[in-house]
Amino acid sequence: MKTVLNVIWLVLCGVWMALAYVVAGIICCILIITIPFGIASFRMANYALWPFGRTVVRKPTAGAASLIGNVIWLIFAGIWLAIGHITTGIALCITIIGIPLGIASFKMVPISLLPLGAQIVSSDQYMPTGYSPSQRPA
Repeated sequence: MKTVLNVIWLVLCGVWMALAYVVAGIICCILIITIPFGIASFRMANYALWPFGRTVVRKPTAGAASLIGNVIWLIFAGIWLAIGHITTGIALCITIIGIPLGIASFKMVPISLLPLGAQIVSSDQYMPTGYSPSQRPA
């Protein structure tokens, strides 16, 4: 099911949202001081292409530098990417088939606003209890 949703997502909005992240990443990499923002943007472009089966986890070790970076990102690129996700989500929710895709687009808004200090992991690897699948208690 994840593959079917990812293919539909890719055709309807994944390519366009990924291109927006790539453009933001290229602009950030042109300016030397904002290369970490560019790397985060390329990571999010990959997530925007194939979102189903993956989730975003905040790193507990992210400190003040990522907070300051997120504020800068929010002002210059994050708000515009979030508006893109919200607009895409509303457009996808018009049809019944598009509702799961629209919800996925809305779920991407927080990482588009605050990408630094977050990690994109496979849903199969992430367990909210803190155990990996191989470490699950008996």
